This record gives sequence, C-alpha cells and structure tokens, in this order.
Amino acid sequence: MAALLALFSSGLWGAADYHAGNLSKRFPPTAVLSITQIIGLIFGIILATVSGAWDAQALGSDGYLIPGIAAGFCGYVGLICLYRALATGRMGVVSPISAMSALVPLLYAIFFLDERFSTLVTIGVVLALLGAFMASGPEVSQGLPLKPVALALGAALGFGAALAFMAEGSQSSALMTMVSMRAATFIVSVAILIRLRGTGGMGKAHLPLLVFIGVADFSANLILGVATTKGLVSLANVLGALYPIMTALLAFKYLHERLHKVQYAGIASAVLGVALIAAFQ
Repeated sequence: MAALLALFSSGLWGAADYHAGNLSKRFPPTAVLSITQIIGLIFGIILATVSGAWDAQALGSDGYLIPGIAAGFCGYVGLICLYRALATGRMGVVSPISAMSALVPLLYAIFFLDERFSTLVTIGVVLALLGAFMASGPEVSQGLPLKPVALALGAALGFGAALAFMAEGSQSSALMTMVSMRAATFIVSVAILIRLRGTGGMGKAHLPLLVFIGVADFSANLILGVATTKGLVSLANVLGALYPIMTALLAFKYLHERLHKVQYAGIASAVLGVALIAAFQ
C-alpha cells in the first residue's frame, strides 16, 4: 500500500511540474508558484473541514503544526533556489541535482529512525534514485558551473528537509501537516503577488490549469505523507522522488521533446528499482 501511494504521489507531482513548467515559460514562475500555493491552501482547508481533521493534535512532541510550518518554509527555500538555478544554468545540470532531494529523508530515516533494508531492497533504492537522476537528463558535457550547482544543491536540501518534516508531521495528521505547510507560506505568496502587481499576466483562461496544478501538488504531498505512515519513511520518499520520470514522459508525448539515451536508461533503472523494492520490502 505504501509503495503504491508513493508512486501515485510521484505521478501527480510530475504532472503538476510539467504543467507548471509550461506556464512558467510564458509567465513569471513566482506568480505561478504563489497562485498555485494559495489554491492548494484553499483545497486543503476544504478537505480538513469536510473530514474533521481540525481535531488532530497540533502541538507537542507528536503534533503536526511545527513540522508542517518547517516543511513549508524549507520547501519554499528549495523552490527559490531551484528557480534561481534554472535562471542561471542549464536545466540538464540543475534538475537532476535537485531531484536527489530524497537522499535527505532517506538518511534521516536510516540514522534517526533506525530503518534498515535487505540487500535486494538496498539495490532497489540505489537503482530508483539513480533512475530519477538520469531521467532528468543530466548534462555534463559542457562542465558543471559552480553557482547553478550550488543553488541546485540548496534546492535538493530544501526539498529534502521539507520531505523529512512532512513525514514527521504526518504521524499526527498528514492532511493538517500539508495545510500547515501552505498556511506558513501564505503571506510570502501574497507578498510576491503584490510585488508583481497582479497575477503576472495570467487571466481567467488559465484558472483551470492553475487549479489543477495547485490541487495536484497538494494532493501529491498529502498522499506521500500518508504513505510514510503506512510503511518505511525512507522507501516512501524514494518512490515519491520518481516524479521526473512522469514530467519527462509528458514532455515527450505532448511537447514532442526527444528523450536522450540516458533518460531511457534512467526510466529502465527506476522501473527495476521499484520492482525490487516492491518485491522484497
């Protein structure tokens, strides 16, 4: 169950990233980010109200509030680093490095939660992470410029820390952890839109797509949070990190972007890794 939930989460994440990336080519990325984050918050509040999740424990050693707030700010820092890295460097350098964010919650689970795997599952984890890296289309033929690489590492650390905090808060309430994440950065999102003096040029015609991105991104976080409560935190985050594969496949199908050989190898590696994890965990 945990593996299926994490894989579904990665699919939603990849789809949201694909559409957000397309919008960001025509409109300010910070506007796309801010609007979709606010939409995600509204969606989360609706879910929490309908499900009665407001009664979950907020404070204390097992509460969701502090981890949720920490996850929200770490994730925002990761996004800022990612956007700056993409603005200054090649996507083929930046995206694969930022996709390694799963290493942070993986190490957290191993060293702090004392999670352990069998040899075959360990091989599966390595293959899955390597597959996510290669599916992003790593480009090293022209070298690795320092500033984009440093920013991409910052993005990976920010996203990874957010994943670790999400897993911690989800032990109390996955839904309220995600609501706390979006609520923590609400003021930041509003401030960005005020600075842009509007929505960056997006209008009503773009609202359905913005709603999809916001709901899909929130749902991906929520489903991954639930997955961490159904099995090993480390394995759930590794499987959830396979979203670059969905993004690459959607770009291949709808934008007719040619996949490089390394990306095909990455997809094959990830599939084999997932198979090993599912069979032997």
